[in-house]
Amino acid sequence: MSLGTLIGEFPSDVADEICAAFANLPQKVIWRYKGHRPATLGNNTLHKSIKHLVRHRGTNAIYEAIYHGVPMVGIPIVFDQADNLSRLRAKGVAEVMNVSELNTKNSLNVMQEVLKEPSYRMNMQRLSRLHRDQPMKPLDTALFWMEFVMRHKGAAHLRTESYRMPWYSYHSVDVMLFLLTIAVVALLLVAALLWSCFRLCCKRKVKLD
Repeated sequence: MSLGTLIGEFPSDVADEICAAFANLPQKVIWRYKGHRPATLGNNTLHKSIKHLVRHRGTNAIYEAIYHGVPMVGIPIVFDQADNLSRLRAKGVAEVMNVSELNTKNSLNVMQEVLKEPSYRMNMQRLSRLHRDQPMKPLDTALFWMEFVMRHKGAAHLRTESYRMPWYSYHSVDVMLFLLTIAVVALLLVAALLWSCFRLCCKRKVKLD
């Protein structure tokens, strides 16, 4: 179980509930957790055979699970995680737990569902086969492009035009200055219009007096 680099711990009551659920599983559990050791933490130890992952479902975590063909239990917290999990659940490779509903019973039920129902692993292994079916292995691809760049003296023809752009264009400083100028001119025009209206009102008031 891992919730990524941004979220390293839960409130103590939630962590206790999750640990109690893990303690009821016969499998070993690997949990990346930075908080204090929960009181309900079981004796589960590290194990090389991972049955499923409990993750926050960021993009990197999804590719990791698909590559290894491991089904998931997801806990969406921020950003694109809820959308990612809804797509995975639709493909039958994941289940979702709401942060607000995390307790021992719910967590245990969902994890046991993913562990015991073979369709989750079968569906994920099918995705894994699709993901791995490539004309070249990633390492071979990386080696080819490194050698390609070396053969062609840096492969200047593949470089983007950004290398030739001046720093102010690369960082869009000219665009920001242009937009800022328009905004300042617009504010000055509005201020001048309001001032003219104010003076006109003052003159009418003086005439009426």
